[in-house]
Amino acid sequence: MVDVKQAQTEAPEAAKLTPGEGLLVLAGTPIGDPGDAPARLAEQLCTADVVAAEDTRRLRRLTQELGVEPSGRVLSYFEGNEAGRTPELVARLLEGAHVLLVTDAGMPSVSDPGYRLVAAAVQAGIRVTAVPGPSAVLTALALSGLPVDRFCFEGFPPRKAGERARALAALAAEPRTMVFFEATHRITETLTAMAEAFGADRPAAVCRELTKTYEEVKRGPLAQLAQWSADGVRGEITVVVSGATPAPQEHTAQSLADLVAVREAAGEHRKSAIASVAAELGLPKREVFDAVVAGKGAERSSE
Repeated sequence: MVDVKQAQTEAPEAAKLTPGEGLLVLAGTPIGDPGDAPARLAEQLCTADVVAAEDTRRLRRLTQELGVEPSGRVLSYFEGNEAGRTPELVARLLEGAHVLLVTDAGMPSVSDPGYRLVAAAVQAGIRVTAVPGPSAVLTALALSGLPVDRFCFEGFPPRKAGERARALAALAAEPRTMVFFEATHRITETLTAMAEAFGADRPAAVCRELTKTYEEVKRGPLAQLAQWSADGVRGEITVVVSGATPAPQEHTAQSLADLVAVREAAGEHRKSAIASVAAELGLPKREVFDAVVAGKGAERSSE
């Protein structure tokens, strides 16, 4: 159970409501374990004038887990009514209301309702802030064992086979690690399509039920993961796929000689320049040396 008084005391000034000023708060919710709820979430649930929830029943279960009771109006805000309800919420914000937006799991707007409301609020000059919380994207990325220095989030792949194949083909040369969401009944088809688009041996990880009792991270080549998933995979699924490895660049004798010449022109001694170019390209120093000698010979013969 969250200590609401402590959460209220520790809430930063930037997230507090100024009288007469509307405030939209995007609140991250647990992706599995209720114990991962940020302390400020409880404070926001107790003080917001309006709590807009993707699923009011799931919100009720969460508030019970946290031991809190929303004091404001609770209303639904999901894909089916998002367009119609956004103007209503913006109107309340313009009146000075404190509106809290929560989705079923993770951060609103990230493959969840929220972007439309944020865009409308920003356009109306309303202050928008967030209560950071758990993220399936970052959790799966960290657990995947794949490179994390650069990554991109691609959301759900298209449902139709043809559209999915084209979308994945466009990502085949993407060098960054890619993160996808997928439904259980489409995971085998998607992994198979990924193996065809990215290569059967492309490293990947299927992360399911993150932070829950039956959490599982299955790592391996895409083709192997597609075969594994054919027996059935349950739960919330996040797929992490390694980026494409750049094709090795081929260097001619002339290009190697030119690279050494650039370093020489910058003041580096030829022997050092040859060693530097060889180390940078992962080539034997003798190969670079021979290229320089061949280049010098070609210059003399042309004179």
